[in-house]
Amino acid sequence: MNEHVLKIKKEDVYNEVAKTTSYTGAKMEDDAAYERIFTTEEDKTMLERFWNESKNAICNSMKKFLSDEQEEDGNYTLTLELSASFDESLLESMERSLFSFFVMNITAKWYTLANKQEATDYAAGAAANVEDIMRKAFFKKKPKRPTYN
Repeated sequence: MNEHVLKIKKEDVYNEVAKTTSYTGAKMEDDAAYERIFTTEEDKTMLERFWNESKNAICNSMKKFLSDEQEEDGNYTLTLELSASFDESLLESMERSLFSFFVMNITAKWYTLANKQEATDYAAGAAANVEDIMRKAFFKKKPKRPTYN
């Protein structure tokens, strides 16, 4: 077993949630939708709760592999114990999926308050990202036959 670390920045997640909610609100035909849907600085306390719920969810999903979880200065890290034959070329993709999970999951939770008709799609997207991370964590490289000179 080898340790591998996945990292994301909370501020980057919040910025992406703001972009997503802004875009959704701007595209709706309802004039009040933008104000209702777009997340602002004033919404940070609610988003913080959703961030923490998302951390709990990912830890629960990854508990088979989880060796450590930390958040320091807005940097969130998951340390995973993965098989020695884990394909390390998948790490960046796993990190992108982790980022997308947080964005989709927080947006889904926000939309249960502000945009119910789209909440289910975002929750399904978040679940798909967790599945993607898990599939990659279980994936093992084919062993290579040693060559001798």
